[in-house]
Amino acid sequence: MLKGFKDFIMRGNVIDLAVGVVIGSAFTAIVTAFSDNIINPLIAVIGGTEFGFGFELIKGNEATFINVGALITAIINFLLIAAVVYFFIVAPMNKLDQLQKRRKGIAPEESAPTETELLAEIRDLLSHQGGTGAHRAE
Repeated sequence: MLKGFKDFIMRGNVIDLAVGVVIGSAFTAIVTAFSDNIINPLIAVIGGTEFGFGFELIKGNEATFINVGALITAIINFLLIAAVVYFFIVAPMNKLDQLQKRRKGIAPEESAPTETELLAEIRDLLSHQGGTGAHRAE
């Protein structure tokens, strides 16, 4: 039972996943610091000096404050993290995968034909059969 668990833990995918989680957490901290210290002040400048980029639904009641700046910051955080994950993890892995396939002699995948190309092919096949596609009684 312990050997099976050890094999599972030592499998490459689990280790890669653990490394990814640690790196992702560290990068999230960097992006959050960037947003809190650079993006938020810039957004607050747009919204004014009293509350920042947001407004209170009931004047004088801080519990009704709608913080639009926090939403914009969260969107920017998401886009930054998604861009880094794509450009530093996904794109290089795709390139590496393509290189490995090329080395093994596997041809790159051909793109699937478009709907127009398929319809034109069907039309040509039907015209070669000499009919509109309906069965002729003989």
